[in-house]
Amino acid sequence: MASKRCVQLLRLRVPAASPIIRQPCSRALSTCARTTRVCSRPSTHANNLGIISQTSSIQKRWNSQPPASDPPQNKIYSFDDILSIATSPSPTTLLIDVREPHEFAANSIPHAINIPVSSQPDALLLSDEEFEDRFGFEKPGLEEEVVFFCKAGVRSKAGAGIARVAG
Repeated sequence: MASKRCVQLLRLRVPAASPIIRQPCSRALSTCARTTRVCSRPSTHANNLGIISQTSSIQKRWNSQPPASDPPQNKIYSFDDILSIATSPSPTTLLIDVREPHEFAANSIPHAINIPVSSQPDALLLSDEEFEDRFGFEKPGLEEEVVFFCKAGVRSKAGAGIARVAG
């Protein structure tokens, strides 16, 4: 009700030629909403009708360019592949359990080592000495094939990405 009175009073104060006043109230408000500008910092300004409006700071960024080169895909191991690695361990292939230590202690694949990616994401980025001090075993070498695994695959994918960055 108050907004209707406001529009009626504005008709008396603003020249009759003003197109925004001749529109129904809901249409006038939608026109105002469409013409509201977005600026880099909040500001308050008065328009020619004497109505003070305030705009807020909104910033959106869009990236429409494809990546320069697609990263190499991780190799997906089947159950039989993991079973053969676990039953006949090789010095060039290493199973890395990236779950948390309490999950690793509950159950894990034999001959696997535990490097928790959630609580120790920088583990593979450490120097050889720091890695051995923290985990108690040698850091995997660059020539070794490492197989990351976890409960559902999310942490193992993150571990593989970190290993790719580390070299």
